[in-house]
Amino acid sequence: MMILRSWDRVKPRSISDFACFLLVAVFVPVTYIFHVTIVMPELFAIGGIWYTLLWLASLFLIFNITSNMLACMLVDTSIRKELLKPPLDAAQLARWHSCQDCQTLVPPRSWHCEVCNVCVLKRDHHCRFTCCCIGHHNYRYFFYYLVYMIIGSLAAAIMESIYLWHLHLDIYWRWSTLFTIFAPVVSLMLSPSWESFYLVIYDLTLLGFAISSLLLVFHWSIFKSGSVTRERGTRKYDRGLRGNLEMVLGKRMHLTWLSPFLRSDLPHDGMNWEPIAAFSPKEE
Repeated sequence: MMILRSWDRVKPRSISDFACFLLVAVFVPVTYIFHVTIVMPELFAIGGIWYTLLWLASLFLIFNITSNMLACMLVDTSIRKELLKPPLDAAQLARWHSCQDCQTLVPPRSWHCEVCNVCVLKRDHHCRFTCCCIGHHNYRYFFYYLVYMIIGSLAAAIMESIYLWHLHLDIYWRWSTLFTIFAPVVSLMLSPSWESFYLVIYDLTLLGFAISSLLLVFHWSIFKSGSVTRERGTRKYDRGLRGNLEMVLGKRMHLTWLSPFLRSDLPHDGMNWEPIAAFSPKEE
C-alpha cells in the first residue's frame, strides 16, 4: 500500500531542485499545447484519423509523464513510512547499520540523503527533476517517467523538425536561427517573437530527449542487475531479469505501463535484504 508524503517534504529543498523541477513543470505542458494548437493542425487535417490518433496518443503520453512524475514526488520511500523493527536473527541484524544523522538503526541498502535529510529504503539516487530520492517504493514511477519522456520528446522532436525545417523552411533557414538554437534565452530577450519562442521549445525538446535517454541508459544496466547506483558493478541482489523487473515494477508489471494508478504490489518490504549468494550453492 502506498503512503504519501506531506507537502512540507514534497516541495523543493534546494535551488537546483527548484530550477530542474520548474524546467520540466513548464516545458511539458507548453510543448503539449504547442503541438496540439500549432504543429499538428499544420501536419494533419483537424478531425482526421491521423490527427485524432496522435491527439489521443499525446494525451496518453502527457498523462503518464506528469502522473509518474507526481507519483515519484508523493510516494514516500523513506524509513519514515516504516515501523522499523530490527530482525532478531543475528545474521540479518548484522546487515543493518547505524545512521548518525537519523540516530537510528536502518536496514541494508538504506542510505541517508543530505538533501531530503532522511534515510531512504533501497536508495538509488536523489532526482533533481522530481525533488526527491528514488528508492524502493517509487523507482517504478521514475522508470516510467523516463520512458515516457523519451517517447514523448522524440515524437515531439520529429514533428517539430518537420514543422520548422520543411513547412516553414523559408522562415527558419537563416543565420539568426543558429544563434537562437545555441543561445535561446538571449535570442528571445533580444528579439522576442513567436518564431524565436518556437525554436526555444524545439531546443528544450531535444534537451529533454537527450537527458532522459542518457539517464535511462545509465540506470538500465544497474536496474536490470537488481542493483542501485551505490552498488553499481555488483550483482549480489540479482534475481534474473524477470525477478529484478518484478522487484521494481511489482507483481502486475505487465500492466504498470498503462498508469501509475494501477496497483502492483512489490514482492519485498524493502528492509530485510539478503544477498542472493547466501541462497545459492557454492560452486565447485
